[in-house]
Amino acid sequence: MCLFAGCLMRIPHAEVQEHVVELVRSFFSSDAPTDLPEELQATSAVYRLQLLERSDLPKTLLLSMAALQNQPSIKLQLLQTLQLLSSASDMNCTLILDAGGAEMICLHMNDGDLSGQVLLCSSEILWNLLESRSKQEAMTQLSSMECVVSLKEAFSFVLEITSCGSDLQLRNYLLVITTLIAENPNCPLIESLFAKQLLGFITFPELNSSSVQKLTHSREDLKMRKLLLNLLFVMCRNAAALQLFREELVMVNLLQLVNPPVAYPDHRPASPHCSITQQEELQLQALDGLASIAPVMLHDYMSCQGNTCLLLLLERCTNKDARVSRMAQTQRCIRVLRSVTALGDPAVNQDLCDQGAINQLLGFLILMEGAYDEDDVIAVEMMSNIQLILSELCETDLHRKELFGSEGVEMVVRFLKKGPEKFYSGLGHNKLMISTVDCVWSCIVGCCITEYQFLAKEGASLLLDLLQASPRCIHSFILATLLDLCNNPNTRPQILSWRDVSGQTAPRVLLQLWREEEEELGVLRNQHGGIKDPEKPLLTGFQEDSSGFPADTSSAALLATSENLRAKIYLLFCSLGFQELPGLSAGDHVTLGIVRRYLDFKVGEVWNEICSELILDGVKPIRSDQEALRSICKTSEETARRLMEDQTRILEEQEEEEIREEMLIYKEMKSRQKQQEIEAKSWDRYISRTSNYNILKEEKAQRKNYMESNLKHENAAADRPAKLFISHILAVENTGDQGPAGVDVTLARTSV
Repeated sequence: MCLFAGCLMRIPHAEVQEHVVELVRSFFSSDAPTDLPEELQATSAVYRLQLLERSDLPKTLLLSMAALQNQPSIKLQLLQTLQLLSSASDMNCTLILDAGGAEMICLHMNDGDLSGQVLLCSSEILWNLLESRSKQEAMTQLSSMECVVSLKEAFSFVLEITSCGSDLQLRNYLLVITTLIAENPNCPLIESLFAKQLLGFITFPELNSSSVQKLTHSREDLKMRKLLLNLLFVMCRNAAALQLFREELVMVNLLQLVNPPVAYPDHRPASPHCSITQQEELQLQALDGLASIAPVMLHDYMSCQGNTCLLLLLERCTNKDARVSRMAQTQRCIRVLRSVTALGDPAVNQDLCDQGAINQLLGFLILMEGAYDEDDVIAVEMMSNIQLILSELCETDLHRKELFGSEGVEMVVRFLKKGPEKFYSGLGHNKLMISTVDCVWSCIVGCCITEYQFLAKEGASLLLDLLQASPRCIHSFILATLLDLCNNPNTRPQILSWRDVSGQTAPRVLLQLWREEEEELGVLRNQHGGIKDPEKPLLTGFQEDSSGFPADTSSAALLATSENLRAKIYLLFCSLGFQELPGLSAGDHVTLGIVRRYLDFKVGEVWNEICSELILDGVKPIRSDQEALRSICKTSEETARRLMEDQTRILEEQEEEEIREEMLIYKEMKSRQKQQEIEAKSWDRYISRTSNYNILKEEKAQRKNYMESNLKHENAAADRPAKLFISHILAVENTGDQGPAGVDVTLARTSV
């Protein structure tokens, strides 16, 4: 029925066409009748929508629009019907776009309608199409030169007739549509001169005498300014737009909007038609645009003294005398500084340092750390961005690291002590933790002054605490920082003296990380963690899968070195030493042997890859080269076999030690059991003496006989003549004490 009604639109009769349009709108949007007979049941709105989607009616109505160019009233009703259908479902939008609906509506949106209703309805249809699932198709259709020129004409027409709220809203609709299609890099906004016309309204048009329309302080005019600033953000991705930005002084206008702020009693709005609140909204929008435009227009940004402008704004925002909170301005100001410093341009970074940005940012960061809640997402983001800015400024300059100084070291230590408890909270603490470690790496390591201050505050121990408690994704970053810090001679004693809450030492934690890393990589190991295959002492699962790659691809052995933690752990042990490491078990010594031979095994892997690549490419080395390759590969395998023997010996010694300890424990148990038996017998004898009189008498008689026997021996000894002895001095030692007590004499006696 719906399809049949749509086909009736082809009849060139105004009344029929009008009734058909009314029928479709009524069928789709009207409520179900309530006075139906009992045997009939009304269809639901969802069912009617499905019928419309399956009937291909939107496409049919669109194609019939060409026949209604001379009938404006019916054309308007048809557009209103298409607006209703396009807002109902994505399927209807797809059907309209399949018939080239976006382009057709855009090209006919300016056809002789002084009331502006056709233009308003067409704009809403285009907006619905651009927000549907087929957004890319709609953007493609509207990106033609004809469509952009049509949008330009519509915008100019609206500017001339603007007199009420609906006209202002229509103007903003057209700006939204323009912004959406500007995302297409092939959109000819610049070639059609539409972009040049729009850039004239970027800043306050009251200052531009050529402006067609003087903007007021109305809400719709404020929206227009914000939409235009957002259009800058979209257009800056197109390199062709940058030259136009320079010609229209976009950077100057943006910085005028950014500075000076008006939220203080001694400042007035930049325009008499703009309130303080509106000026602040424009300031925030300009800062958002500047964060994207400044990196691609760096020369213009520097020539307009952008750094000075932003640092002044940041100082005013953090001033305690500010009448209102300036958190939003501060957040966006820091974002802009982050975007320009991330480029690593020496001139930009030097200009910031010359203006005291390091001390200013450090002071603000310390103030924020103590003043804001840890669950404040905005505060966490700002602190993370400030740390990244400081890292960019100090990374390659020793003098800037000295400016970072003790205040910066104290700041980093305070953030490290927070630990990774909120790493997965979703509030940005993961970025803050990474930026803190990056601050250690870029602002502290490499400068003797800051390194000694950091180590004096137990900085290496804090990094080890973080290494053990943090997730695996940042272990590589922390290990790299520790490795660079080990160039300082005071780092090694601090690492070796470190203990965690359970008493584990740093070497043991590093070896545990090594084992976890090899388990993750799929390295072949036996049940004790030793080498299982001497031909593959370090080979990972990825390397086995890539063993058949040709010589022009990257080496799997070298990629494995850069993509996991084993190389960093090996270098750390090279700094700490492989002897007399505290707190290691037999299993740790087994792993330590592999770590110690890591470089030898890695060299062997590379030569094995070379042999495989030569075979794969069909290259046969000469006899001397073959012997050299065979010797190198054999040396690596023999090293692995010797290490396997050492690992077996370590495990056997550990087993013997465990047996000795077990025997000692067994002897102690037997001795304790014997003592318990003696005590039990003694107790039984005591009980029997106290409970049986005959036993008591017998005990008494035995004691009497024993005493008489001892007395006889003493009398016999008294009758013997006393023996005479001669003493001989065997040794004399000096104990170091004063007087006679300082001489220790050893004597021997001989009887005469």
